[in-house]
Amino acid sequence: MSTSTTPGFLTNKRVVILGGSAGIGLATAQAAAAEGALVVIASSNQARVDGALQTLPAGSEGYALDLTNEAQVQTFFAQRGAFDHLIFTAGESLQLGEVATTGLDAMRRAFELRYFGAITAVKYAQPHLRPGGSVVLTTGIASRRPGKGWAVGASICGAMDGLTRALAVELAPIRVNAVSPGIVRTDLWASIPEAEREAMYASFSQQLLTRRVGEAVEVAQTYLYLLRQSFSTGQIVVVDGGGVLV
Repeated sequence: MSTSTTPGFLTNKRVVILGGSAGIGLATAQAAAAEGALVVIASSNQARVDGALQTLPAGSEGYALDLTNEAQVQTFFAQRGAFDHLIFTAGESLQLGEVATTGLDAMRRAFELRYFGAITAVKYAQPHLRPGGSVVLTTGIASRRPGKGWAVGASICGAMDGLTRALAVELAPIRVNAVSPGIVRTDLWASIPEAEREAMYASFSQQLLTRRVGEAVEVAQTYLYLLRQSFSTGQIVVVDGGGVLV
């Protein structure tokens, strides 16, 4: 059943969310719709897109899209027309492992969606962004506080941090910012067996200053903040329960 909306600061604004069929992306789509946005979501899995649309208001749009395919991305934005905000939250399960035991092909693949997918999306989206529009990308705290086995993940996050700042300069006056989540309970960790995953959440909960891991609906509010905050650009907003401090 579709959710109802109350007009808010995004009323009649068109928001495209890549990776919007699950996790933080879907939570952000739902939060934007609740603020009146006309939401367009896209991800690689049509079944998940269809399921996500069932949780969004009537009139929301959803498309299957391979974000690592440049031609598909170009066509997608050419067909969507003008819109107000782009949010990129797409990402597969994390590539974790020590450098000594990780193949270079796996390392390269890890960058394909999270980094090259993001920069390709911005490349073809920016001509269609209306005046006053913005881009919000996704990075992570691994670039600031990497753990053992996080060399690839930390490298991607560091690249996204730099990309955010560079695009803010290059695309001005379009605003470009990024959200940097810590550990959040989402499908990002789906490759870990459930019992181990829950043990991981419990372990992190004891370490974090908040004494719990994050939820997707909480992080979604940070993306909305960056849509609303019209004087912010080139910024990385950390939302991590104090993870970089412990």
